[in-house]
Amino acid sequence: MNASSPQRGVLILQSLWDHVRSEHKEVLLSPYLPAFSAFLFHVTFCAPFLVLDALAGVSQLVRSWRISTKPPSPLCQWLACLWRIVVRYLTAVLPATALLQTLRSPAVLPEQAPTCWQVFVEVFACLLIFDTLFFVWHLCMHRVPWLYCNIHQQHHQHQISFALQAQDASTSELLSLLLLALVSAWLVDCHPMSEALFHLLNTWLAVEDHCGYSWGLHRLLPLLGGAPHHHTHHVLHKVNYAPYFTHWDHLFGSYCGDFS
Repeated sequence: MNASSPQRGVLILQSLWDHVRSEHKEVLLSPYLPAFSAFLFHVTFCAPFLVLDALAGVSQLVRSWRISTKPPSPLCQWLACLWRIVVRYLTAVLPATALLQTLRSPAVLPEQAPTCWQVFVEVFACLLIFDTLFFVWHLCMHRVPWLYCNIHQQHHQHQISFALQAQDASTSELLSLLLLALVSAWLVDCHPMSEALFHLLNTWLAVEDHCGYSWGLHRLLPLLGGAPHHHTHHVLHKVNYAPYFTHWDHLFGSYCGDFS
């Protein structure tokens, strides 16, 4: 029974991959897929937190989940943020990622699906690489005044974090973060299924980091900093530079505990 479990997992992944590859091959090879899916999943993942922010005005229970004691961002701020993200995607992210995908996309898709273990290893490796690259880049943007003023400052315009803010950044920063995610997957040489799962999880973690609520994956996985960790960064600015894990901040002395 136990020996057959991995085999069943392989068969399920292979069946899923065969279906996607045969029925949606053109979509998978489209150079516009990364930007479109990144935007779509970002907005989708943010939607529940918009509902929570609305409920926080009338529910003491929901307010008790919030990290900050200040009121959540109003709807007008969400809409203004959404508009800025849409404009940047249409004018910069979509054409840039389409060009990159055109240069690197394979002419054919692999016939074999990855194993469950392969997916786990590749996704985890991508997250570790992205976390490292982001830590270095984020640290530079805070330590070099020109980088902060011209690239990163816009991301810190909001005093209270909210989910949609995860991608509310300058065009240069937004492009750089998407490039870091793509480079992370390229370095690992992921199977397309693993790469898709990595980008999906990467988007969710970014939204969760900025959501402003104290529950999330960090309660299940102690190596993750989560929303409290990143909230502290937005309050103090000079600590907690890593996006997801906390080991780099511990090693470089930039770690700070939760700060409400």
